[in-house]
Amino acid sequence: MGKFGKWIGGGLGWAVGGPIGAILGFVVGSIFDESSIDIRTTTNTGYTGRTTAGSFIMSLLVLVASVMKVDGKILKSELDYVKKFMVDNFGEPSAQDAIKILRDLLKQNIPVNEVCRQIKNNMNYSARLQLIHFLFGIALADSQISAAERQLIEQISRGMGINAEDFTSIQAMFVKDINSDYKILEIEPSASNEELKKAYRRMAMKYHPDKVSHLGEDFQKAAKEKFQKVTRAYNDIKKERNIS
Repeated sequence: MGKFGKWIGGGLGWAVGGPIGAILGFVVGSIFDESSIDIRTTTNTGYTGRTTAGSFIMSLLVLVASVMKVDGKILKSELDYVKKFMVDNFGEPSAQDAIKILRDLLKQNIPVNEVCRQIKNNMNYSARLQLIHFLFGIALADSQISAAERQLIEQISRGMGINAEDFTSIQAMFVKDINSDYKILEIEPSASNEELKKAYRRMAMKYHPDKVSHLGEDFQKAAKEKFQKVTRAYNDIKKERNIS
């Protein structure tokens, strides 16, 4: 199973308990039957206070399945978009394994609120922000985010304890309007230049890839996109205001 198998074999941690564990019990067996990984190694690690790559990717797949199902139809093109997203972020072998699990997750009734509660209670805030960023990225993979998708992602965000300002900031990275750059930096267009600089420093620190370094290089690399969008928004506003 390559890199994906190492993530899972390295320990699912807290994800094996609660609603996520119940969901995974249905789908992971078929994947591990084909590998040399002993699934018992994923269940005895316990929660160490830090989310593993395995716990993060499984949480992401469960939430992705929820978003894909929200409009009542699952298209092959959507699976293709998700696979491309996974390939771009984590490589071909990992994407193939993730899609196998996702196909099975799509057959299930996922208790979104319970899943979000488990994630909120066990995953640090920076990793939860990264989940929301991923969900918007996947929702936009077909060039548009439906109202149902946006509403569900907002529900997921609230359920995971993400504050409204941070949700709006990440949403503005994907749903553009005249004030998107300001929304990304969580300030009003009337903010002073000094407030702008302070907002950039604050948001750059909040979204810095090092915040998810505990998940490994693959996830840290993917998190750079969010960080880069903050910098781009700041630079666009500076150009608009003729700030050097």
